[in-house]
Amino acid sequence: MKKTAVEWLGKKLESYGDPQYCELEWKELDSLIKKAKAMGKRQIVDAYRFGFCDEDAIGSKKYYNQTYKK
Repeated sequence: MKKTAVEWLGKKLESYGDPQYCELEWKELDSLIKKAKAMGKRQIVDAYRFGFCDEDAIGSKKYYNQTYKK
């Protein structure tokens, strides 16, 4: 089973060890967050595409943009 973007990010952050002693640089954290956002977008687009039979009614990318890109 695929992980959600949030689950993926959580596992990545856990891999750095104890949060109190973690020395994760902001640049690296920002990179992880951007990757998680891209994964989340892809998951939403895919869920819409495969969960809705009539792709032409609105389109998965259009749905994502209308719903989440403001």
